[in-house]
Amino acid sequence: MTEIDIKSRLALKTVSALGVLALSAAALAGCAATSTETEATESETSAAATTTPGGCELGPEQEGDLTLKLGTALPLTGNLAFLGPPEEAGVALAIKDINEAGKGITIEATLGDSGDTDNKAYDTEIPRLLNAGVEAVVGAASSGTSLQFIDRLVAECVIQFSPANTSAALTTYEDKGLYFRTAPSDVLQGEVLGNLIAEDGHQKISLIVLNDSYGTGLAEFVTKAFEAAGGEVLAAPTYNTGDTNFTSQIAEALAPGPDAIVLITFDEAKTIVPELTAQFPGDKLYFVDGNLTNYSEVFEPGTLEGAKGTYPGVNESKIGDFIARMDENWQAQGNEPLELNAYGPESYDAVVLLALAALEARSTEGANMSVKLQEVSGGSGNGQKCTTFAECADIINAGGTADYDGPSGNVTFNELGDPTDGNILIQQFDGNNVPATIRG
Repeated sequence: MTEIDIKSRLALKTVSALGVLALSAAALAGCAATSTETEATESETSAAATTTPGGCELGPEQEGDLTLKLGTALPLTGNLAFLGPPEEAGVALAIKDINEAGKGITIEATLGDSGDTDNKAYDTEIPRLLNAGVEAVVGAASSGTSLQFIDRLVAECVIQFSPANTSAALTTYEDKGLYFRTAPSDVLQGEVLGNLIAEDGHQKISLIVLNDSYGTGLAEFVTKAFEAAGGEVLAAPTYNTGDTNFTSQIAEALAPGPDAIVLITFDEAKTIVPELTAQFPGDKLYFVDGNLTNYSEVFEPGTLEGAKGTYPGVNESKIGDFIARMDENWQAQGNEPLELNAYGPESYDAVVLLALAALEARSTEGANMSVKLQEVSGGSGNGQKCTTFAECADIINAGGTADYDGPSGNVTFNELGDPTDGNILIQQFDGNNVPATIRG
């Protein structure tokens, strides 16, 4: 679903609602309401005031300082495990900043592993988080993995907040208004990547695609953009999570003679690339956020020199101080230095937004926070811009409305919990197989 489609859907809802109101007004003008009808209307109004639009019950405002029980379901294992450290580092720094600020809220975290759809770590981790009483879960990184446990969280009226999900399937998912993300939909990344390949002069391409909502969705948007630019997609073989042999997919992608190949994969790229580059130039490969990482210790020097890729994020040169603080705090907790910072800023902002929503709602219950997240992001209301948790918390505590923008950029949610804009970086690999930003 494109941004235009989303706006159209929301407009239709508004028109439909206005039609219902008009009909109701006409009916009331034609006859007086009975006492029974009046009582029913009062009952419905009361119910609406105590539940979210999705039907989750709102709790009362809480007195005194707040304690938010937060869980994480980030990839400590599985095919996106390389994204685990920066995402956990972003969460850790946010918790530190919030707890040290002394603004009336403290976060108690229970950390968990999302795994992937092969090892299914979420099957034991999500129940563990719920048993710990968490009211919000940050994760997963993989859209396909998030879709495996979103229903369990929604059923408990617990917020799911992903720093890295990009599948368009999550935009209109039936989530009771409890799903949010700080990464933009793959509609945007697909458009940027498809146009980039065309701009580079390629006319015929193949794709190798992970068969899940992320992979097939992103492949669809890349194809749409590339074909709109006059290109042709020759083949798009898929594979499943857990597969370890990709010879048939590589053969199918190479057979029609493409002049570039797009790898829409996760960690499986480590297995695919050596076999593929033995038969195809490495500088004619294109990567995506699921596999755009440092391969200096994985492939022979020069393997990927000149190859390009895209991922949603902010240019790290613009937030150098934040990156340094995040890595410093991460190492202070006994961890190795970060090799990658992808989705660290988005993870940080997810936690800060949850804390601000709790302050605004005067409640740490998931349902209560969910109805305030759009407001504190600047997606509704007329809030005052602020760029740190402490600054925004002061605005809220003084009775004002905060509009938070953090290191991941201008975070502004629409009614569906999606950011209304986003930035896509274009990176290129050097001779050591390390990607660096060249645009964005």
